[in-house]
Amino acid sequence: MVAALGPVPDHERKRDRGAFFGSIHRTLNHLVWADATWLARFTGTRYDAKAYGTELFEDFDELVRERERLDARLLDWAGSLSDDWLASTIDYRAASDGRLRRLPAWVGAVHLFQHATHHRGQLTTLMRQAGIDPGVTDLPAMTGVTRVVD
Repeated sequence: MVAALGPVPDHERKRDRGAFFGSIHRTLNHLVWADATWLARFTGTRYDAKAYGTELFEDFDELVRERERLDARLLDWAGSLSDDWLASTIDYRAASDGRLRRLPAWVGAVHLFQHATHHRGQLTTLMRQAGIDPGVTDLPAMTGVTRVVD
């Protein structure tokens, strides 16, 4: 999706299209914010996140570079998951109200990916409405491993 958005004029990526975060650009920012926030919770590292809903990166190229760095970190984290970690609990302060929360780690991990899928679905809709082809989004087609067997 990011490759498809590269040639799109900045004002079109930032146009308020009535989505939860308004624009394509702000939705991409939210995904970076949320993924970085959850990854910090999972790894016990500090993430000095700005307020929920804040646009972290005004510049699209900078946003893309951060997305790439974050994706690499997420892959490293996911590759190191253990049954013990998934069976543990995590404590964190919610960005929405600052209250301490506790949940099974596996629920947090599933939420990270479900949340990303949810907003990427919104992005594909926003892109289609803007006349931008997001490309193939179905996992079996993206992996190229699906074979017709009959």
